[in-house]
Amino acid sequence: MRSTHSQQQLIAAMMLTACCAFLPAPESGAQDRPNGSAVAPVAPGVAGPTAPRIAPASDEGQRALAGFKLPAGFKGSLFAAEPLLANPVAFFVDSRGRFFVCESFRQNAGVTDNRGHDEAWLEDDLAAQTVADRIEYHRRHLQEKVREYESQDDRIRLLEDVDGDGTADRATVYADHFHSLAEGTGAGVLEHQGDVFYTCIPNLWRLRDDDGDGQADQRTALHYGFGVRVAFRGHDLHGLEMGPDGRLYFSIGDRGYHVETDHGTLADPRSGAVFRCELDGSRLEVVATGLRNPQELAFDDFGNLFTGDNNSD
Repeated sequence: MRSTHSQQQLIAAMMLTACCAFLPAPESGAQDRPNGSAVAPVAPGVAGPTAPRIAPASDEGQRALAGFKLPAGFKGSLFAAEPLLANPVAFFVDSRGRFFVCESFRQNAGVTDNRGHDEAWLEDDLAAQTVADRIEYHRRHLQEKVREYESQDDRIRLLEDVDGDGTADRATVYADHFHSLAEGTGAGVLEHQGDVFYTCIPNLWRLRDDDGDGQADQRTALHYGFGVRVAFRGHDLHGLEMGPDGRLYFSIGDRGYHVETDHGTLADPRSGAVFRCELDGSRLEVVATGLRNPQELAFDDFGNLFTGDNNSD
């Protein structure tokens, strides 16, 4: 569910969450995942990312809300803030009023930007044609710092308003351990009939909570190969939307892609694009290309598809 009349007072509130401070700490990370692999959550006792450091509760959100200028008929309220969530990148509201929130703790701590590296790095990035190429030159340039790049996490938080007072009072980590060298930023989430789709370079994920405890029991990589280059942060895999044809749509910025499918390879290392596929991942195809950084996607009542091409950087 996108922003509609019933969420007007919630939209601004979600964006008020203050970013927490965190420091990357060296720790061994997950192995790079092969094409189309399905992986289980990291088991207890297995080395994973550093636990996020989240700011304690404060009045920062309420103070920020006081400075908002709202249109007539709109009401602002604080739905959730630390410690219930932190660093929100994107969110989706399902038919039960639950919020699925993409959280990122890897900005400049695993998810990097070409503007922070030297010419040799830039030349290798421009030469990369696949995710494997990107990972190879990362390991070559970073050496021991690879461990730092895998020490922080991207994850999905599930927020619920259990007592119906308009404020979140339950927070669950729905899925985490998206922290390998190939991954990030997790920038899109959508729930549909019990399946939760998550876009986190280099994968399009489908997750599902089988036992109703608010945590994903299944996670399957429907497609692998998005983000063959670093380019700029924010030029990510995002924009999840259900189309009027019942297919799943999503977008990527100009970090490019090289995705092998059952019916051939989709590849363009230089352009942003909009994709669509069936809900099981089949029939993946490029809908639009030649874009720099298409962010959210939206259909009107006539089936026309709109996107905002972010070129502010």
